[in-house]
Amino acid sequence: MQSKAETVEDYLKDLPEERKEVIDKLREIILKNIPKGFIEEMSYGMIGYVVPHSLYPDGYHCNPKLPLPFLNIASQKNFIALYHMGIYAKPELLKWFTDEFPKHSKLKLDMGKSCIRFKKIDQIPFQLIKELVQKMSVEEWIICYESQFKKSK
Repeated sequence: MQSKAETVEDYLKDLPEERKEVIDKLREIILKNIPKGFIEEMSYGMIGYVVPHSLYPDGYHCNPKLPLPFLNIASQKNFIALYHMGIYAKPELLKWFTDEFPKHSKLKLDMGKSCIRFKKIDQIPFQLIKELVQKMSVEEWIICYESQFKKSK
């Protein structure tokens, strides 16, 4: 479910009140803890945190006109989603996250390749997300991205 909002503010205005509160809290945690260099913007119809072209001129290999994506948050139909490309690309980070999750939540981890789904919005492990967001710098993400996704170039 991608939003057609052009700005983060417009995205937030369109959310139901109970979802807005959770997305606001996630956004606040991310903005306070994400390493320097990532910027917030609408990305793929979600709130995104990307490496701007000023730091990585090559952009995203799927569409070089777009900045390099890293993290997104979204209100989907049946859950709140956090998409973290570092978890998808770096096995050590995925292992850390899956080992830590049970220490922060009684729920079963609901996860795809880069998508972490939170169906019970009152039970999101915000402290764990704070720690996850701090785990990878822009420089580390670029190195990881280039080693994992640009191998064929």
